[in-house]
Amino acid sequence: MKYEDARYPTAEVFELEARGALASIPAPLGEQLEGIALRIDEFASADQLAAVGIECRWNLTGLYEGRPISEVSIWESGTLPAVISLFRQPLLREWEETRVGLRDLIRHVVIHEAGHHFGFSDDDMHALEDSVSD
Repeated sequence: MKYEDARYPTAEVFELEARGALASIPAPLGEQLEGIALRIDEFASADQLAAVGIECRWNLTGLYEGRPISEVSIWESGTLPAVISLFRQPLLREWEETRVGLRDLIRHVVIHEAGHHFGFSDDDMHALEDSVSD
């Protein structure tokens, strides 16, 4: 099943919510996210799924692709920006199954993926999420 009818938020709505979540991350961390690209796709690609060892495309809601900033040299140039991808169909399914607010769900995934940019542990990511206001 795919979530495609008018009852479900569009990719544009997802992008607005995701950008809002990124913008809500407090300084100085938020300032370090300015160069990250944000993508909204229906599902992860086969390569993205393989990169994280997930077989079922419904089981991946978001992905950070890039190196943590602690591993990036100031002398690097010409590299592609890090990317946070959200996968709309799996997020919609999780939203329907859990009844968590869609804004909260998107914020959770965006902040988790942003945490990978900083090289955070899961505990650090939870603390970051707790520090973000709606």
